[in-house]
Amino acid sequence: MTASIRKILVTGAGGQLGRELVLWKSESDMEIIGCGREDLDITDLEDCRRALLLNKPDAVIHCAAYTTVDQAESEPDEAFRVNAAGTRNIAVAAREVGAKLCYISTDYVFDGAASIPYNEYDATNPQTVYGKSKLAGEQLVQTLHDRYFIVRTSWLYGRYGNNFVKTMLKLAQERDHLKVVQDQVGSPTFTYDLAQFIIELIHTDKFGLYHASNTGVCSWYEFAKEIFEASGQSVQVEPCSTADFPRPAPRPAYSVMDHCGIRSNDLSPLRHWREALVCYLKDCE
Repeated sequence: MTASIRKILVTGAGGQLGRELVLWKSESDMEIIGCGREDLDITDLEDCRRALLLNKPDAVIHCAAYTTVDQAESEPDEAFRVNAAGTRNIAVAAREVGAKLCYISTDYVFDGAASIPYNEYDATNPQTVYGKSKLAGEQLVQTLHDRYFIVRTSWLYGRYGNNFVKTMLKLAQERDHLKVVQDQVGSPTFTYDLAQFIIELIHTDKFGLYHASNTGVCSWYEFAKEIFEASGQSVQVEPCSTADFPRPAPRPAYSVMDHCGIRSNDLSPLRHWREALVCYLKDCE
């Protein structure tokens, strides 16, 4: 670690990752300030300037986003207002107060047509409004800030908010038979592990673009089977295709990301997704 970080401001503090970061227990005297929607309107540049000038953070972790993927298809202006213009505002305000910026992005910036893991510098080709708006946020960060980290992640789940694991566990209480999509492949990512990586990353000056997900690959079907097996639930899971569950926004068929940035910068890799899932189900005890 090469840079002293004493104060971090987290946007989107009420979300899955934001809440994980705000409640992070650090061994140092580092202060983490969370800003939710009620505290900070990221679509208002002056509000962003006020919040950052008031708190004077050493680093900003920008988790706030428009994340309702299907709804974005019918609300493109709102998705871009939050994910593009809102990110621009945070980037401008962060640079003005001299804070590093870590922007959380997504596997949806890719088209999902690959057959080998996506490298950080592979060509992007988002197929959804959500993906396009998050890519626009990346581009604005790269244009407007000079000390930034862009962290793309995938298939996020954790202790806070709604996610696939919680949905499966809830359905296990209601049904003994489920159909789960088999033709979408990716890497589930535990918010605790991602938060740990981000905290490590922002303490460095190794700026740039990173892919951060738990290691290993699975389909949603395989993930669901593992959830039930690891939690001792007796549920019969049947594989199905994406076509069986049509959605307004197309899902990437292949969301596996290569962690070249982590390896080449000698950062700590995230553990295997199966190990992370067991930890999550035991509440990290």
